[in-house]
Amino acid sequence: MKLGESANPSAAGNGKPLDGVRILAAEQMQALPFATQLLARLGAEVIKVEHPTQGESGRGAMPAMEDPQGRRVGATFLRNNLNKSSVGIDLKHPAGRDLFIRLAAGFDVVAENFKAGTMDRLGLGYGDLSPIYPRLIYASVSGFGDQGESPYRSWPAYAIVPEAMSGLYEYARSGDEPPRVIPAGALGDISSALFTVIGIQAALRHRDRIGVGQHVDIAMLDSMIAMTDVITNFHSLGAIDDEPQGVMTGFRSSDGYFAVQIVREHQFERVAEMIGHPEWLTDERFSTRTGWYRELESTIRPAMETWALNMTRLQACEALGRLGVPAGPCFSPAEVVEDEHVRRRNMLVEMPRSDGVDQPVLIPGNPVKLSAMTDGPETRVPWLGEHTDDVLVRELGLSESELADLRAQGAIA
Repeated sequence: MKLGESANPSAAGNGKPLDGVRILAAEQMQALPFATQLLARLGAEVIKVEHPTQGESGRGAMPAMEDPQGRRVGATFLRNNLNKSSVGIDLKHPAGRDLFIRLAAGFDVVAENFKAGTMDRLGLGYGDLSPIYPRLIYASVSGFGDQGESPYRSWPAYAIVPEAMSGLYEYARSGDEPPRVIPAGALGDISSALFTVIGIQAALRHRDRIGVGQHVDIAMLDSMIAMTDVITNFHSLGAIDDEPQGVMTGFRSSDGYFAVQIVREHQFERVAEMIGHPEWLTDERFSTRTGWYRELESTIRPAMETWALNMTRLQACEALGRLGVPAGPCFSPAEVVEDEHVRRRNMLVEMPRSDGVDQPVLIPGNPVKLSAMTDGPETRVPWLGEHTDDVLVRELGLSESELADLRAQGAIA
């Protein structure tokens, strides 16, 4: 789907579920920007506050493109900031701090994802704004949370930190190999973002009932503990150090690998019959799920790959699916981009580049499909400080001379 296009246009008259919700976001990188982008896709208005000259740190990521002024716009920024406006304000400048406080009057939500305590030190924390605006919802995303007195509260955290501390890397590590870090993109960021969306919407609904706002406090490590639920749950059941059970791996076909999960007896029985090895069903080696795992490399893999030798990945997965066995082809990035499901579900948004390169930037689309809401239209990411004057004039009624004075002070972009 291209920028400006929409799907399900018949629902346009319904508006979007979060129409009228306004979010002022002092955000960076991904854990909060992904959340506010999703909220914007659901109808919220998002004003992004960035440093007036440096911008937020996601703009400095690589790979990158150049904006119309020749400034770097990094991949992290590009995939997390559709449908937003950018206001350049230096929150460390006294005049910038005052602007932020005044702006908050017109918003339902103030959201930030600096290291815990940073906004408090700037005089912009929940304790500073809540007495002024009792109905304000204040959302914080940090590595270890603002509440609960975590021993790690002062630590900076990118996604790798809560992922490691959740047990995920040790759980997946084999033998003496080093941990395989960032196994699924920024899982620590995306999981935190999703819980932030839930928390903000819950707080909005709660405010409808009780009339006051509250602090939504999201810790990235909490989010990863929730996402990696099997690690602590299996440990409590005494299974964490046991041998794996079942068959969860990839097998080779004529055109690449397909992944299969066989963890139930009826699934194993059906697969054994289909690939021509009914004798496994009376063989003591295959009588338990642990036995399947032990025989995987020596017996099951050769048999499965012989069966799939003259089949494509899709053919193998379709055959397994007919048996009720979950299986999926292992796609390359290029295959994901061309996949028919991805196209029909509008799961890639094309944003034209601003630096003369023909190939558009591809950004994941909105995974939340609502039958009574249009999907899109999307607007491109904002250039640094692009909407500063418009927002400050509209929200605060500042004059040209006041804007010029603030700019001369270095308080705004």
